Amino acid sequence: MTNRKVFRVKVNSGTLVLGKRTLVMGVLNVTPDSFSDGGKFFSLKRAVAAALAMERNGADILDIGAESTRPGSTGISTEEELRRLLPVLQALQGRLKIPISVDTQKSEVAEAAIAAGAEIINDISGLKNDLALAEVAAKHRVPLVLMHMRGTPLTMQKGPFAKNVLRDVMSGLRRSVIIARSAGVAKSMIILDPGIGFGKSYEQNYELLAKLSAIAKLDFPLLVGTSRKGFLGQTLARDGKPAAAEKRIWGTAATVAASILNGAHIVRVHDVEEMAQVAKVADAVARGGR
Repeated sequence: MTNRKVFRVKVNSGTLVLGKRTLVMGVLNVTPDSFSDGGKFFSLKRAVAAALAMERNGADILDIGAESTRPGSTGISTEEELRRLLPVLQALQGRLKIPISVDTQKSEVAEAAIAAGAEIINDISGLKNDLALAEVAAKHRVPLVLMHMRGTPLTMQKGPFAKNVLRDVMSGLRRSVIIARSAGVAKSMIILDPGIGFGKSYEQNYELLAKLSAIAKLDFPLLVGTSRKGFLGQTLARDGKPAAAEKRIWGTAATVAASILNGAHIVRVHDVEEMAQVAKVADAVARGGR
């Protein structure tokens, strides 16, 4: 069990205190082809209702993504991403008390999203795809989540995988931090994500969860997203068939608890109400009941 360092990250609407308790980031995919919810929130009305429900159910941050990054996906244009994203952001303005994070790899999308009320940029490429994302974060003084991904969504699960996954993740995250800092992003505005499921073998995902404390030594807050991912489906397989995404909730709960006990500051989840309970109990365990 790891003692988490406490960080304070400023957003436009206030300050996120990371480490005193685990923050829950709710996932809202406004895509027609997400691996986890298959277009369930692709309509504006459903997306807004889902966002409000996540806040009611205990989300501390809402992460909105308009481009699927499931294994094998090829990406979409900037214009299409904005067409999906901006109506949702505009409809939510003034209706949420929690900050909105935008899950994008494109600086133009990030710029428009911030203008529409987003307060955090979440880049799964770790600045590999668009270096200007760091410049946008620095200019607007918004937190930047840097995730480790080996390869691209199209190729990441085809291998070859790293021989030493911890070393690969840590070196990749260090490179991302250097790029961000060179662009003027303050150290206090950077959050790291080891990228569970992004270019790792099923076994390597568990290894990373067990060794989160080593990644914490990079001295940044840690965000971990395991929710409904393929490695859980493989572990929970029955009769040779991986468990469907909606059948991975208890597996997700186990990894959320493990992430927290090993040092995660933020957990990114689809099932907010359930995982908020998991986080609250795991935090109590980490505190030893205090």
